[in-house]
Amino acid sequence: MSTYNMVAEMNESTVVSEYVADYGKLMRSDAFQSEAALEKEFIRLLTTQGYEYLQIHDEKALIANLRKQLELLNNYSFSDKEWQRFFEGVIANKNEGIVEKTQKIQTNHIQNMLRDDGTTKNITLIDKKNIHNNRLQVINQYTEERGDHENRYDVTILVNGLPMVHVELKRRGRAIREAFNQIKRYQRESFWAACGLYEYVQIFIISNGTNTKYYSNTTRDSHIKEMAEGGRNRSKKTSNSFEFTCFWADANNKVINDLVDFTRTFLAKHTILNIITKYCVFTTENLLLVMRPYQIAATERILSRIRTSTNYKKTGTIDAGGYIWHTTGSGKTLTSFKTAQLAAQMPEIDKVLFVVDRKDLDYQTMKEYDRFEKGAANGNSNTAILKKQLENDDARIIITTIQKLDIFISKNKNHPVYNKHIVIIFDECHRSQFGLMHTNITKHFKKYHLFGFTGTPIFAKNASSGGNPNLKTTPQAFGDKLHTYTIVNAINDGNVLPFRIDYVNTIKAKEGIRDEEVTAIDRERALGAPARVTEVVKYILEHFDQKTKRNCYYSLKGQRVSGFNSIFAVSSIPMAKKYYLEFKRQLAASNRKLVVATIFSYAPNEQDSEDGLLEEGFDTTGLDQNSREFLESAIADYNAVFKTNFDTSSDKFQNYYKDLSAKVKAREVDLLIVVDMFLTGFDATTLNTLWVDKNLRQHGLIQAFSRTNRILNSVKTFGNIVCFRDLEKATNDALELFGDSKAEGIVLLKNFDAYYYGYEEDGKHVQGYLELLQELEANYPLGVQIVGEEAEREFVKLFGKILRATNVLTSFDKFADVRKLSDRDMQDYQSLYIDTWDKIKPIVDGKTKNINDDLEFELELIKQVEINIDYILMLVEKYHEDNCKNKEIRIDIEKAIDSSPSYRSKKDLIMAFVDTVNVGTSVTDEWKNYISAKKQEELQNIIKEERLKQEDTEKLMDNAFRDGVLKTTGTDFDKILPAMSMFGGGGKRTAKKQGVIARLKAFFERFFGLL
Repeated sequence: MSTYNMVAEMNESTVVSEYVADYGKLMRSDAFQSEAALEKEFIRLLTTQGYEYLQIHDEKALIANLRKQLELLNNYSFSDKEWQRFFEGVIANKNEGIVEKTQKIQTNHIQNMLRDDGTTKNITLIDKKNIHNNRLQVINQYTEERGDHENRYDVTILVNGLPMVHVELKRRGRAIREAFNQIKRYQRESFWAACGLYEYVQIFIISNGTNTKYYSNTTRDSHIKEMAEGGRNRSKKTSNSFEFTCFWADANNKVINDLVDFTRTFLAKHTILNIITKYCVFTTENLLLVMRPYQIAATERILSRIRTSTNYKKTGTIDAGGYIWHTTGSGKTLTSFKTAQLAAQMPEIDKVLFVVDRKDLDYQTMKEYDRFEKGAANGNSNTAILKKQLENDDARIIITTIQKLDIFISKNKNHPVYNKHIVIIFDECHRSQFGLMHTNITKHFKKYHLFGFTGTPIFAKNASSGGNPNLKTTPQAFGDKLHTYTIVNAINDGNVLPFRIDYVNTIKAKEGIRDEEVTAIDRERALGAPARVTEVVKYILEHFDQKTKRNCYYSLKGQRVSGFNSIFAVSSIPMAKKYYLEFKRQLAASNRKLVVATIFSYAPNEQDSEDGLLEEGFDTTGLDQNSREFLESAIADYNAVFKTNFDTSSDKFQNYYKDLSAKVKAREVDLLIVVDMFLTGFDATTLNTLWVDKNLRQHGLIQAFSRTNRILNSVKTFGNIVCFRDLEKATNDALELFGDSKAEGIVLLKNFDAYYYGYEEDGKHVQGYLELLQELEANYPLGVQIVGEEAEREFVKLFGKILRATNVLTSFDKFADVRKLSDRDMQDYQSLYIDTWDKIKPIVDGKTKNINDDLEFELELIKQVEINIDYILMLVEKYHEDNCKNKEIRIDIEKAIDSSPSYRSKKDLIMAFVDTVNVGTSVTDEWKNYISAKKQEELQNIIKEERLKQEDTEKLMDNAFRDGVLKTTGTDFDKILPAMSMFGGGGKRTAKKQGVIARLKAFFERFFGLL
């Protein structure tokens, strides 16, 4: 940064460089601060920052203000008829929900309005070019009476009259998650109500004064689908996961927690308007992603470097670029996309090239860019297409591989594009571009800015010994470090998960032989011994369910799945062959079904690389005959499982990679054996375990480990690493290099004893599982009624802690051999937990009025350990085999059902079936017949009593059971209802529709998951 002289500094940066709280003690008080006082002080701060405070508490006043603000923004006065048409047809269209309204703000912010004279006029909802033309107002205690329940919202920020930022506050000392739960309840109960203006909220803020976080109105697709519980009754539903809320910070990654500091930075007018207009991405999957502070800081540092280096005429030199060090898993693709998008919009820039250096990343990066904005990036499958794109002025952003770009340069020595003003962005810039290709590119392009993104930079300490001495490190190749966000930052912020490492000793040296006397060849020979391979595979299969949590259930894209999946990194192709065949042998011998796949290709340098990872592309022609024949055989096994038709030929092998990538992400492959592929640049949230029989170190080790630490849900709390080699020193060295000297204590989970017996942290004692268990058994013994609401609340809190502790400890081998709750006691306590939770929720008119926001009900953790119908039928089978005499088995069946949130509502169905079982019953066949008949009978009753259209209703419900969700919005649902004339008016029809929704939803929940 010191290359340029400072002439003037603007305070318009979205992320402040360094934040130091400079307010005086007058703004703070040692006295107790109520929630009302916190809200009042918050609003006062906003008004000092230029927000206008309005006394608006109802919809009529909100709409009147909206009209006034849009008239001011557009310098136009609506006639009453024009406003009615525009408001009802565009702003508050009853057929639109959160997705459509978000799209209006993010991508279609200029809407057409029909004027009274028949002409049309463009009406701007938000000015994205001149952000300070937008007006910011603040309201509080807005009341919505027309939802499922009356709700009063804390503080809302209006942008041009539209609610775009909503803030929910809790007093200091209360859990911030209470505010999150409250917003979730508002989304469910009332944001959609009346004219639905609160569905325009883009960003939610939650705070208890001490801690403050923000998040978007929609989050990752997988979590939305897994948390959805059927269609919402009046509008399209979205859901949020607390795991994806994030802190605001300064450019040094110092978190800005306190509400006062957060208000002064995040809610500074230029910052919040920049975030809404510039630093949100509405994806093609209809998800709104709000960028995190480190992502915005990096983007702005790059854009600033482009401007300053252009002004100083430094283009085409290393001073015109720089590199971004953002740890693996922190969202580099989103950052680079937004950077490319904004750079491409700069008038002085002709093109942005996004360059990946590995062929296996080309497909994934293109897909990710396409997800952010359809057609925003132009991918290319060959050099001829790349040439056309470089010559096409309309192709502003181009994705290519460094190999294709190098071929283009070698074939076109004097192409006009070399004189264009080009921004070149390298993804994962720590590998091959340090060589001749990098030199070739920088030699030919004349006016370039070169930027690199990496999670693991190359420093002198971890640089290779070969190659160009001037291109050994990331700074040598790209210039200044523009921004840093390490793995320690990411784990502290909750943006990636920590790791838990097991070291499994599989080889013992003979007595009297020193390690230095054993050559590397001898050691590899010993590590590849058939007996050791057998033992390693045996260990993996014995611990597979435990490590990947196969007894845990969660929803993935609407489908119920058990546990996670894993990758097995091995040292060489011969070892991959040995392990694959041994897995096949042991699985066949045990009659166990696990989908095991493998993939590898030719790597020209077979010697161990500096980081333990070799360059692998899609070349299979260089493989020796034996290796290629083996790979053909393994792909044939894959084809047999998935009914595909891949092989090792060039195109089909690339398609095999793509299909395998998709299957791993969908958790359809249980274990993937790799040599180097999939260990960098591959993201799958369902991966939680990496088995390692390979020497890894430095950046390669961090890259490989980081395949496991993507956030998914509350069940997945860390990435599991199981090492069959001694990588402890290599791990600690890598963490110190890419984190800091204290990284080990943050990045790696504590040991078993800490979680089981308790530990000290920041001067406080954190209770271990055993202490929690002793407290549970002493204060809430089974069979003794819990008396009083306070005791019930304390029980819910305590058992929630036990569920969370159990979730961590189940991955430790030691947990099998220590004192813990028996399976039956766990079921009994779980039943009591669910019963108690249901009891302490205030019920008004038969409906839940308020969620107890200060209690965390660990529904996701209960569901992950709950039984499924296969387990229940197994118990029924045992009951049948015992001639229906063993009453203990019947009790087990009832306990299993009572402990499950999903099956409690189905208890009468299941127990009625148990009563029909006799000596001659074929349990599985009879169960299918029984449920099918009951399902058909109850649906026909609903159709008859509600006078629904039979064929359309049956089709709707068939689709619901197929997709795992009942959709109650859109034409498909309306088609099942009787003709409108039968009800004589919209009010009666609406009431009728809600009644039908309630009955069909109850029917769906009753029968879903039983077959």
